[in-house]
Amino acid sequence: MKVYFARHGESQANVLHEISNRGLRHGLTPKGRVQAAALAERLQACSITHVYSSPVLRAIETSIIVANRLGIEYEITAALKEYDCGIAEGRSDDAAWQMWQELLNAWIVDKQWEDRIDGGESFIDIRERFVPFVDSLIDRHKESNLLCLSHGGVYSMMLPLVLQNVDHELIATRGFDYTGCVVGEMRSTGLVCVEWGGQPC
Repeated sequence: MKVYFARHGESQANVLHEISNRGLRHGLTPKGRVQAAALAERLQACSITHVYSSPVLRAIETSIIVANRLGIEYEITAALKEYDCGIAEGRSDDAAWQMWQELLNAWIVDKQWEDRIDGGESFIDIRERFVPFVDSLIDRHKESNLLCLSHGGVYSMMLPLVLQNVDHELIATRGFDYTGCVVGEMRSTGLVCVEWGGQPC
């Protein structure tokens, strides 16, 4: 069993440099649609049986393109949504991005898991939806290869919790390109990263 954790294609919010982690406001750019089609081509030989998508528009549109090209269905789940940034949502100003950076520092550097931007999610909130979801996929699809379409922020925080050989230092080094894919393979001890962005993990 393998789980492919892929990021969405380039979106309008990315181009606008806007914090947009809720709902159906910003879809893919034309470049993002090309990236999604290229991701589908890369996955053609991977025997993907299920696609699970974040409910944020850019992820949904990426999932539709990939699922259609692979000839399979996709399912939307809130477990894969990008983390909510509360009062910084819908903003592109420096103050909003400073709040965003300070929150990341609180989580990664200071281990302040309960910190959040006012009205947004904490690390604990994200963990409580993401990790059980991945565990449930492993339980339900023991012989299948699955695709999760989500976001760089969620992956940066959560992949170290579900992939045994991934930590924040590795993530900071490798990063998440648009439609970049991290492959976790099920071993006797759990999920192990075997590929990151086309390179061995």
